[in-house]
Amino acid sequence: MSSLPGIGASGGGIQQILQLRQQIISRNELLREIHTAQAASQGGGITVNQGPATGFSSALHNALGEVNAVQQRSEDLSVAYEKGEVTDVAKVMLARQEAGVAFEATLQVRNKLLSAYQDIMRMGV
Repeated sequence: MSSLPGIGASGGGIQQILQLRQQIISRNELLREIHTAQAASQGGGITVNQGPATGFSSALHNALGEVNAVQQRSEDLSVAYEKGEVTDVAKVMLARQEAGVAFEATLQVRNKLLSAYQDIMRMGV
């Protein structure tokens, strides 16, 4: 017997939650495909003609700039929602999830770079 309101013995509430989750996941995948298509049409990406130092530093700078833009967009949508300007909560939540994923990916890249740097510093000459 469940004491939570809205969740009966048949599990109808759980099914609704799972359906909403699946809708969010499918919309997120669609947004990712659109974003990838837009980036490809704008000629985004790392150029191979640059030297190693400038290519890596500019690629890192561009990636951090994109993560910052995603986080700023998420913050703007959240503030607009709090003010009542945006009524689509799904759009706000997707933007926040995208910002969270972008931050986590950046954090993982930073961890790998730090680990590689530490490995290089431990090498004997």
